[in-house]
Amino acid sequence: MKVSNGLVTSVLEGDRLALARLLTQVENDTHEGRIALNELFSNTGRAHLIGVTGAPGTGKSTLVNKLTRYFRDFDTGGAAHRIGIIAIDPSSPFSGGALLGDRVRMRDLAGDPDVFIRSMASRGTLGGLAAGTAGMVQALDAAGFDIIIIETVGAGQAEVDIARLAHTTIVVEAPGLGDDIQAIKAGILEIADILVINKADRPGVENTERALRGMLQLAHPSPRVYSSKQREYSQNENPELAPETELNNWQPQILRTVATEGIGIQELGKLVVLHRQHLHKSGEWNQREIIRLQAELDALLQATLVSRWRGSISPVHYQDVFDKVVRRKISPSQAVEKLLDGSEV
Repeated sequence: MKVSNGLVTSVLEGDRLALARLLTQVENDTHEGRIALNELFSNTGRAHLIGVTGAPGTGKSTLVNKLTRYFRDFDTGGAAHRIGIIAIDPSSPFSGGALLGDRVRMRDLAGDPDVFIRSMASRGTLGGLAAGTAGMVQALDAAGFDIIIIETVGAGQAEVDIARLAHTTIVVEAPGLGDDIQAIKAGILEIADILVINKADRPGVENTERALRGMLQLAHPSPRVYSSKQREYSQNENPELAPETELNNWQPQILRTVATEGIGIQELGKLVVLHRQHLHKSGEWNQREIIRLQAELDALLQATLVSRWRGSISPVHYQDVFDKVVRRKISPSQAVEKLLDGSEV
């Protein structure tokens, strides 16, 4: 079935209004949106997906803003980058929509025709990502954006789903936000390709860096740490990037930034490019693509099967079984067995 209104064609031709319409369809999980994504899928798979995650208050939005500007102004890669940004905001408790806090911090990008910013509501989804994020990424990829930055909602330790979606994952920490050891308990540091200590002009940055380095050394015997050479902040100061011979053995990097001042942003951008080179040279790019597509397929399969099953069972029977779970007459696992085989309680 083709989308009769030419939405797909308009998106492929670079029509921003059509793209905005499609993203709304995808976020609302409409039939038209699903059909459009099906037609666009063959045009995807080229964009570099960058995930930015971390606890609230670490300055993720400002960092994304400055990193986007770096890619637009400095790292052209032979041609100017087109950059899509998906900023996942907490949901409004009243309307269910995004609170749009990230848009406020990215206003200086709004006039750039090659930057497309889309806020979307988490709608209570755990893991830091909204349910329609993968579909939005596909739409932006098909529309020709070669870098797509996904900023997660800032849920803290639960935010590990981004590692299944992004090629490069940036975890943002900041001094003075509490127990530095908390971040690793749920594995959030284990997903990091690059660790950024933002707001590095605050007191306690040395303690934060020391804690992060110690954590990384537990999992990686010899991590390369670039932050020790950045005691004197300067936009012209570059970290000593890993030589070409070490690209096959990527270790998580630690870098200090002060995003509000633009300090450390060029270094961060160069590390992102270096990681992209590593992914292509080592073959890990294709491996991450396989993992990403498998995770998306499994999520869609699970959602579809649950939806079809709920449509096939009597609401009265479901409620009867659930009531017995509430009264502790049967366990949840017993309830699942009875619901699936259709037996009486």
